[in-house]
Amino acid sequence: MRTVVGPTDHVVVVGAGLSGLSCALHLLGAGRRVTVVERDAGPGGRAGRTLLGPYRVDTGPTVLTMPHLADEAFAAVGDSLHRRVELVPLSPAYRALFADGTSLDVHTDGEAMEAEVRRFAGPAEAAGYRALRDWLERLYRAQMRRFIDTNFDSPLQLLHPDLARLAALGGFGRLDRRIGRFLSDARLRRVFSFQSLYAGVAPARALAAYAVIAYMDTVAGVWFPKGGMHALPRAMAEAAAGAGAAFHWSAEVSALERSADGSRVRAVRLASGERIACDQVVLTCELASAHRLLGRAPRRPVPLRHSPSAVVLHAGTDRTWPGLAHHTLSFGDAWERTFHELTRSGRLMSDPSLLITRPTAHDPGLAPPGRHLHYVLAPCPNTAVGPSAAAWRDLGPRYRDTLVAELERRGLEGFADSVQEELLVTPLDWTAQGHAAGSPFSVSHTFAQTGPFRPRNLVRGLDNVVLAGCGTTPGVGVPTVLISGKLAAARVTGGTRRPAGGRDRRPGTGGTRLSGTGDARRPATGGERRGTAPPGPASAGEVPAPTQAGAE
Repeated sequence: MRTVVGPTDHVVVVGAGLSGLSCALHLLGAGRRVTVVERDAGPGGRAGRTLLGPYRVDTGPTVLTMPHLADEAFAAVGDSLHRRVELVPLSPAYRALFADGTSLDVHTDGEAMEAEVRRFAGPAEAAGYRALRDWLERLYRAQMRRFIDTNFDSPLQLLHPDLARLAALGGFGRLDRRIGRFLSDARLRRVFSFQSLYAGVAPARALAAYAVIAYMDTVAGVWFPKGGMHALPRAMAEAAAGAGAAFHWSAEVSALERSADGSRVRAVRLASGERIACDQVVLTCELASAHRLLGRAPRRPVPLRHSPSAVVLHAGTDRTWPGLAHHTLSFGDAWERTFHELTRSGRLMSDPSLLITRPTAHDPGLAPPGRHLHYVLAPCPNTAVGPSAAAWRDLGPRYRDTLVAELERRGLEGFADSVQEELLVTPLDWTAQGHAAGSPFSVSHTFAQTGPFRPRNLVRGLDNVVLAGCGTTPGVGVPTVLISGKLAAARVTGGTRRPAGGRDRRPGTGGTRLSGTGDARRPATGGERRGTAPPGPASAGEVPAPTQAGAE
C-alpha cells in the first residue's frame, strides 16, 4: 500500500462529517496530533441536525447499518460506540407497502423473515429467500476485506482468488437477474434490489455485487441511535476531543499553502486569516470542493457521472399513521420505467417509490408530546440529466404538493392538514451546498467508478494530501464513508499504530469540548419552511443527505 511522504506528526483533517471524524479517531489512535477544521458550528457533515420549531430533525442519513465500523473508530482511542450511543435494533428493519395493497415486514432475523415471506408469497418463495440469504452472506464475505475495506493502488490488485470467488457467485452479472434466480415474486425482488439506487445505478444495470448493500440492510441489521442519527457524529467528535484532537468550528478553508516546489502542503489557511501549519492534510469535503482547493481535478477518460438526487420533505405533524413502521418503503406500481426516468430521461418519477421514516417511533423526545416527525424521500433526477437547480425554485413547491397528495392517496389521510412545521429540500439546496449535479449521493457506482477505478484517495502530484468521503474510496453510504476515513488514516500511518508519546488520553483532557455545539448555530440553508413557528436554527452539519447511501 502506498502512503504519504514525509513527517506525519501533525495532521489537519478538513471536515467533521462521518468520514473526517472516523479518520481523526484512527489517526489519534496511531499517535498522531490531529486538528479538525469544520466550516459549520459543530460536527455532522451530511449527518446534520436542524430545529423546526420544537422538532429536532436529522437532515442526513436515516438508516444505520454495520455499527461495528463506527465502533472500530471509537476503539482506536480506547473508547466504545456503545458507551457513547444507545442503539436500538429495528424490527422490522423496513415495512414494504406495495401498490396492490399488500405489505411485507422485512426482518433481519432469518427465521422471522422466512416466516414472513412464507405468509406473504408462499413456501417456494420462502425457500428462495433462504437461498438468497445464504448467497448474500457469501457475497459479503467475498467482497468486504478485498474490495471494500482496502486501499487500491492499481487495478492489478483485483487479481486475487477473491475475484474468482466473486465471479463464481455471479457478482459480475446484473443485479435484478441474479435476485430473480432466487425469487420469482416481483414485489420481493424489489425489496432486495432497490438498494442499488443508493449506488446511483438502476437494478437492471447494476452489478450483482451491489447486492452487498442488501446484505447490510436485510441480513446484518438496521439500528437507530437514540437522539437521532446526529447522535453518532456528536459522539465521535466527543471521543476525538477527549483523545486530544483540536477542533476549529465555523472555520472555512480558503487555501492550501504549498511548499516552494509545489509538492507538499505546508499549511491550511482559513477564511479568517488564520494559518494552521501541518505535516499532512486529509480533505473530506465534497470532491469538487477538494479539487478547487487543490487547483485541479485529476484527468479521466470520461467525465464523472453522478447519482440521482432526491427531494426530501421533513414534516413535524400532530398525528401519525398505524401502517407506518420506523422505515417504510412505499413502492409505486411502475419499476423499470421510474429508473429510466431518474437516470436517463431526466423526468420526475411518474409513479414514485418513496422512503418514509418516522424517527419518533423509537425516540418520542425528538418532537413535542403527542407530535411526530416524518421524513419523506422521493428520488429525482440530478441536475445534469433533469431540471436545473434554478428550475427547482418554482418546481419544488409544486412537487411538494404532488408528494403530499400521493401520500394521502396511499393511505396517509389527512397528512396535509397534520403538518405543523416542515422543511423541503430539493436539488436547488443540494447545489447551494456545493454538491455536483445537485446530488447529495456523489459519484455513482458504475463499473468505471468503482473499486480501483473510483477517484483515489491519494492525490497525484502532492506528497502529503489524502482524500476521504463518499466521492472517493470505497464509496457512498454510512458504512463506506466510515471505512473511507479509516483508509485515509492508513495512507498516513501505514496502517500501523504507535504509542501516543505520553499524551494523556483520558476523556476530557485536551482538545475542544463540544458542550453547547449541538443543535443549531446558524439558519438552515435552503429549503422551504411552512408552519406556525419561526424557522428554527440548524445545527452543525454540512448538507443533509437523505439516506444511508449519501452520508459522509
